[in-house]
Amino acid sequence: MSTHNPSSSNAYDVLADVVRARRTSMVVDPDREVDDATVDALCELAMWAPNHKRTWPWRFTHLRGEARRRFGEAAAADLAAAGTADDAKIAKTRTKYLRTPSVLVVGCAAHEHPTFHEENRDAVSAGVQNLLLGATARGLASFWSTAPMMSGAHSLEVCGFAPDDRIIAVIYLGYATAETSRDAERPPAAVRHLTT
Repeated sequence: MSTHNPSSSNAYDVLADVVRARRTSMVVDPDREVDDATVDALCELAMWAPNHKRTWPWRFTHLRGEARRRFGEAAAADLAAAGTADDAKIAKTRTKYLRTPSVLVVGCAAHEHPTFHEENRDAVSAGVQNLLLGATARGLASFWSTAPMMSGAHSLEVCGFAPDDRIIAVIYLGYATAETSRDAERPPAAVRHLTT
């Protein structure tokens, strides 16, 4: 059991700094792969997200090398099967996953109960945020993208996911080669505090 005390005096400040440092970026070293152990550690962080009924819906597939191209071909086939007539979009899909040395596909298990089915997606999405924060803390640039088809049969098959799984995130990963801008602004949180 971990002896880490999350209520220690500087834990909030450390977390807040990482949260505010995270940026969407593909500015990476194209020749430096993200090793499997690092990806495993990030996926483990994802699984600490809240998960109602402990359905453990997370699915992960890490793509490197030619596997990225194979996923692109599968995604393009899914677009074509869905009737996409945009040849340029299909062609781009075939090669776009080569933009970073690693691509992590995060899937979500289905559930027969409609509420739990949707909550599974919520748990996976919360887990993706954990993963992205972990990537930032490790000096990785990351980019959360949406799959061309969330339930594309070819894409699911390449990833080894079940036919009724959904792809929630396609995350581009690589070692950052430049300091990301930290001056992005967010609107203030609009919080209603009610006591009665």
